[in-house]
Amino acid sequence: MDRIQAEQRVIELNETLRAYGHAYYVLDKPEVPDAVYDQLLNELIELENLYPDLIFPDSPTQRVGGTPISNFEKVTHSSPMLSLSNVFNEEDIREFDKRVRSGAGDNIEYVCELKIDGLAVALHYENGKFVRGATRGDGRVGEDITVNLRTVRTIPLKLNDSIEIEVRGEVFMPKKSFHGLNEERGERGEELFANPRNAAAGSLRQLDPKIAASRNLDVFIYGIGSAGESYGLNEHEESLKYVEKIGFKTNNERRVCKSVEEVLAFIAHWQEQRSELPYEIDGIVIKVNRYLHQQDLGFTAKSPKWATAYKFPAEEVMTTVRDIELSVGRTGVVTPTAILDPVSVAGTTVQRASLHNEDLIKEKDIRIGDKVIIRKAGDIIPEVVSAIVDQRTGTEEPFEMPTHCPACDSDLVRIEGEVALRCVNPQCPAQITEGLIHFVSRNAMNIEGLGEKVIEQLYREGLIADFSDLYKLTKEQVMNLDRMGEKSASNLIAAIDASRSNSMERLLFGLGIRHVGERGARILSEHFGSMQKLMEATKEELVEIHEIGEKMADSIVAYFDAEEVQQLMERLAEENVNLTYTGTRVIVEAGANAFAGKKIVLTGKLEQLTRGEAQERIEALGGKVSGSVSKKTDLVIAGEEAGSKLEKALELKVDVWDEERLLEELNK
Repeated sequence: MDRIQAEQRVIELNETLRAYGHAYYVLDKPEVPDAVYDQLLNELIELENLYPDLIFPDSPTQRVGGTPISNFEKVTHSSPMLSLSNVFNEEDIREFDKRVRSGAGDNIEYVCELKIDGLAVALHYENGKFVRGATRGDGRVGEDITVNLRTVRTIPLKLNDSIEIEVRGEVFMPKKSFHGLNEERGERGEELFANPRNAAAGSLRQLDPKIAASRNLDVFIYGIGSAGESYGLNEHEESLKYVEKIGFKTNNERRVCKSVEEVLAFIAHWQEQRSELPYEIDGIVIKVNRYLHQQDLGFTAKSPKWATAYKFPAEEVMTTVRDIELSVGRTGVVTPTAILDPVSVAGTTVQRASLHNEDLIKEKDIRIGDKVIIRKAGDIIPEVVSAIVDQRTGTEEPFEMPTHCPACDSDLVRIEGEVALRCVNPQCPAQITEGLIHFVSRNAMNIEGLGEKVIEQLYREGLIADFSDLYKLTKEQVMNLDRMGEKSASNLIAAIDASRSNSMERLLFGLGIRHVGERGARILSEHFGSMQKLMEATKEELVEIHEIGEKMADSIVAYFDAEEVQQLMERLAEENVNLTYTGTRVIVEAGANAFAGKKIVLTGKLEQLTRGEAQERIEALGGKVSGSVSKKTDLVIAGEEAGSKLEKALELKVDVWDEERLLEELNK
C-alpha cells in the first residue's frame, strides 16, 4: 500500500471507528462486536506507525494519553462559568418559581436535570474539532486540561458538523469505576479517594495523561457556552437535543416541566431513586427553558436568575461517640472533637466531628458513649446533629470541659462575648506549633515542605521556638529529621531562604494577629509600607484606614506593644526577612468568587464559625463585611435567631444565605 492509498484508508478508518465509538460510548448501542472494532483499530495503528504524518489529532488512537506535561496553563473563559444559587426545600422552590413568574410572566416551562457530582469543564471546538478543554476554576479563569480530556471517550474529538462551538459539561467517574479504582489503590497501599467527585477531579489534574486515560471517566454536556440563539435555537431543551445531534452525550434523565408541581414531583422521584443510578448526583438543576425568558430574568453578579440548584438534604446516619478529644489552636481556643465509630456519610468515611465549644455540647447534651445522629453540613463538614437519648443505657458519661489547658496546664479563660474557652499562655506549646504551621502555610509565607509533622518534630527536638528560628535552620539539622533525605533537606532550606523576600503582607498575615486576615494584612501593608511604621501606628491612625475597624486596631496595637513581639521583629530583621511592602500580591477582582467586591452583612448565631472567623474568611476573599443592611448590601448571611437585619434584607429583596451555603462557598 503506497502513501496515497494509506491516507485514504486512514481517513476511512477514522470515520468508521469514530462512528462505532460514538454508538458504543455515547449512545450505549454497540453496532459491531468488540473484536471487529479492535481489528480496525489495530489496522489504523499499523498505518499510523508506517506513516506518522497521518496521525490526525482527532484519531481514535490519540485517546490513550500522550507524554506527561509540566503544568496546566491558565485559560480565560469566553463567557463566565457562573455558579448556581441553591434551594433546599419546597418553600425555596416555590419562592424561586414566584420570582421567575414575576420577572418573565406565567407562560413558563422549566427543564429539570440531574445535578451530576463531578467536575465542570468547558470544551471548545473549531471547524468541528476539539481544540481546548478547561476546568471551571474561579468561573472566569480555569486550567487547560485538554490533554487529559482527550482521553475521555465520550468527549468527541470531531463533531458531526464543522462548526465553532463551546459547550459546558460535567466530567464524572461512574460508581463502578470508582470502587474498582479504590480497590486497586488499596491493594497497592495507596490513599483511597474520598468520593467519585474527588476521584474525577484528581484524575483530570494528573500531569500524566496516561493516568487520566486509565480512570474510565465519563461526561454529560449540559449546555452551550455562548448564546444558543446564534445556532438558531430558542430553548434550553432544544439546545440539548442539538448538541446530541452533533455528537455530544447528554443526560436523558431530564424532564420539561410546565408547573412547579411537576418540578417538585421530579425532585421527589430522584430523591428516592438516586441510589439506583450508576453515578452520583447531589441534587436537581432547575432551568427556565425559553431563552427569551432567560433574557428577561437576567443575572446577578454570581449566578443566573433563571436557574437554581435544589440540594438534596444532608444524609444523616447513626454512630457512637467513643471519646471527646481536645485540641488547642494557634489563638489558644480549645476545641472539643467527637471521636466516632467509623461510618459512611455522603460517600466518605467519618471518624471525627467537631463539637465546637462547651455550650454546644451542653445544649445538645452529648455524652461519651451516646448513640448520635451525624451528617455533613453542606455535604462537606461532619457535624453531630443530636444525641439519641432514648437509646441510653446509663453507662454514658457527661463531658465537662477542663479548667486547664490540655497542652500546657495553664488556666483556661472565657473572654467576655465569646463562647470559646481560651488558653492565654503565650508559651503554650500547642499554640506555638499551630502558629508555626499557620506561618508557613500557602497564603502566608508559603514554605513548601514544612508540613505539620515536620513543624511538630522541629519544635519537639528544640530546633525552633518561634518564627525567626526557622531561618536559622541548617541542612544538616533538617537531614536528621525522620524521613528527611539530603535532597528533601536541600529543597526545604531553599524554600525557607526564598521566603525571606516575601512582601510584607504575607509576613503580617503569617504572624497570626487576631482579626487580621489576608485582606486586612494587604490593606495595612499597602498603607504603611513597612513593619516599623505599622508597629508605631496608634489606634486612631489605624481606624482612619478604610476597612480597619476598632477590634482589628485594638488587636494590632496590643500585639505590637508586647516586648517579645518587638524582639521577634528584630530577630526576623537580623535573619534578613523582608519587613517592607514590595507590591507582590494577588488581587481579588470583583466576580472572582462569591464574595469579591460584595458588601455582606452577618446576622444571627452561627454554629460552625464565630462571627470573627466568618468575617476574616470573607474578607480574605475580597468581600467587605458591614454592620447594617441597606440598599447597597449585596448579601446577608443569616444564622439562628436572626432578627431585624434579616427582616430588612427580605424587605429590600437582598440575597440571603444560611450558614450551610456560606460554608459551601468558602470551601470551594
